[in-house]
Amino acid sequence: MKTIKFSIIFLMVMIISAYSCKNNKSQSEGLKEVKSSIAGAQMSPKKDTVYIEKKSNSGIMTGSPLDILKQNEKAIVTLFQEASPSVVFITTSVYQRDYWSRNVYEIPRGTGSGFIWDNDGHIVTNYHVIKDASKAEITLSDHSTWQAELIGVAKEKDIAVLKIDAPKEKLKAIKKGTSNNLIVGQFVMAIGNPYGLDHTLTTGVISALGREIQSQARIPIRDIIQTDAAINPGNSGGPLLNSAGELIGVNSAIYSPSGASSGIGFAIPVDVVNWVVNDILKYGEVRRPVIGVSMVAENYKRGFGVENGAIISSIFPDSPASKSGLKGMTNSSLGDIIISLDDKKIKNNTDLILALEKYKPGDKVQLTVLRNNKELKVDVILGSSN
Repeated sequence: MKTIKFSIIFLMVMIISAYSCKNNKSQSEGLKEVKSSIAGAQMSPKKDTVYIEKKSNSGIMTGSPLDILKQNEKAIVTLFQEASPSVVFITTSVYQRDYWSRNVYEIPRGTGSGFIWDNDGHIVTNYHVIKDASKAEITLSDHSTWQAELIGVAKEKDIAVLKIDAPKEKLKAIKKGTSNNLIVGQFVMAIGNPYGLDHTLTTGVISALGREIQSQARIPIRDIIQTDAAINPGNSGGPLLNSAGELIGVNSAIYSPSGASSGIGFAIPVDVVNWVVNDILKYGEVRRPVIGVSMVAENYKRGFGVENGAIISSIFPDSPASKSGLKGMTNSSLGDIIISLDDKKIKNNTDLILALEKYKPGDKVQLTVLRNNKELKVDVILGSSN
């Protein structure tokens, strides 16, 4: 009987001990969970932090801010390493004859950036980088230097195309994207050679779209990309890239009274660069649709009592304008005043030039003109600037 009682007591003690251990373990796990949640709250990223999750072996999505930082850094480093071989350094010089000795000297003029357009050695940069230069040299990412040949320029778009005769294995063409789907806030990278240094990278976002800057031809370039990625002197002509490492613009200018980057940079959209470069490679120039007229200069327009519109000064022989019956100025009458092209209002000569950019030679447009204070509709088949 004593043996049975002892066995029952021993069994009850074992059950109580087991339950106590289990309860303590649950409390301990709960304590760890509380500590973990507190630590997580202390380490939690700010509201605007981009949090990249990853799967653990258990299938639960996890990731620390440090891991995220490393992942973002690796992505940027990879993009830079892939894109930088396509970016070149441009040095220009001019030839000048000494007044007394009559000897000709080569004088350094300036520096800039550019990028490899294709495997045939074509280099794209800004027109203002090579403007008035007698000679241009291209330095590739492997530090080899090649003399460049000028293929063509588009002053009104601040674009120039050069060519070097480098082996194809040294040429890595840049990846091209599109600029018709860009959004404000999108991540961008600018690569160039500011101040004559080796490849440098600056990052930022698209600050605004649809900006306008003045070209070297004094014709506005519209639909410009604005970015806060630093574009310092020497970055001009270099590429603006998206997060896929694709070209979306050509870095062209900064807004800064001091000349240094102030967080407002501008880039020419790649969609504009595409048609400009393709025309230059095909024709040696940009071929524009034209109506075949010369216009009265803006500073003389008010003298004729005209506030809005583009006044036709003269008509070129056998041009689209002459075939459509448009009239220029005579000794006794004012020429036709173009006030709209299709549905686009024309306030001045620049408006007419920019409106025509949307068309191709051979397209049919309808002009609305004022003739003797009466509106007329005139259909015109556009010609080519060649």
